Parts: sequence; C-alpha cells; structure tokens
Amino acid sequence: MPYILILFYSRHGATLRMAERIARGIEETGHFEAMLRTVPAVSPETEATRDAVPDQGAPYVTLDELRECSGLILGSPTRFGNMAAPLKFFMEQTSELWFAGALAGKPAGVFTSSASLHGGQESTLLSMMLPLLHHGMLISGLPYSEAALTQTRSGGTPYGPTHFAGTQGEEPFTDDEIKLCKALGRRIAALAQRLGQED
Repeated sequence: MPYILILFYSRHGATLRMAERIARGIEETGHFEAMLRTVPAVSPETEATRDAVPDQGAPYVTLDELRECSGLILGSPTRFGNMAAPLKFFMEQTSELWFAGALAGKPAGVFTSSASLHGGQESTLLSMMLPLLHHGMLISGLPYSEAALTQTRSGGTPYGPTHFAGTQGEEPFTDDEIKLCKALGRRIAALAQRLGQED
C-alpha cells in the first residue's frame, strides 16, 4: 500500500505523540498507510557518530523512503522559533532528491509542539515549509472549516497542528489539538489521492 511519510524529531515525546495522532487521521481514509520515521540527534562533537538503529521509537528515515512517499508531513519541536537542528540537518542532505525533482508535486504539511503557549509555533511551522517549497511540494495547512481552529484555547493554527506541551511536557493533549492532528493526516491523504499519488 502507498504511504504518507510522517518525518519528525521528538526529544521529550510530545512531537512523537502528535505524529501518532496524525497517523490515525491518515489511516482513517483507508487509502494510505502512515509511515513514522525520525532523524538522529546531532552532536556538538564533530567525531560523534549515530547508532545505525535507534534504541526505541520510530526507525531513522532513508532517502529512498522520502523519495517513494505519496505525501510528507514534517514535525519538530520549536527551537527559538525554528525547526530543531536534527530535522534541518537531515533536510539539508536531500539535494539528490531536489536535483531529480523527486518530491515535486506531492502534498505536504507541518506540525510542532512547544513548551510555552506560543513559543514560536507559527514561525517554526513556516521554517519547515521552506525546504518543502524548494522541493516543489504542494503545502497544505488547515482550513477554518475545521471548527477546532476557532474553538481551541491551546494549540492549533491554520499553518498546521500545534501542541502546548508545558516546560516538562506535562500538559495533556486537548480534544481540539487531537482533532487538528487527525484532520491534517486526513487532509494530506485526501490530497495525495486526488493528485494520483496512490500509484
């Protein structure tokens, strides 16, 4: 079955939990599988190397998995209003896909979590959109026909789902945040189907 790739970095688990909820939205459509993949942390030590397989959680993504996806959803915690360095570092290694136009015309979306209520959520979402635009992907946010966008008192933006995690990751997901995560999954899957990405 074709798949939508959910590529994320999560240090304390909030972004991972968002990815899992987005995956449920994708799989509710019945047309695509949701493939969860992560990226390794980067180290300030230039000689440090990563383990070939993470100790736990989602496997590391490969360029082939990115090339073959029917759609892409990127997720990252906020880092000073920007995507986290590990995700940015991985995206900077995708030049061969850019040269080949491998992602051009495929649908994409973004999501984030932050320790404080706003914490640079929207600028982080925008920072993740930039490499997707360079790859020629068709970016979709969330329309205001999603009632949770106007009702939410926590996370949620038209640029993509967000979660207010708290400084220790102690804040539970609100119903609105969950609805918006699933809505993005359904939306990217529906767009991929309309664009003929099931082949």
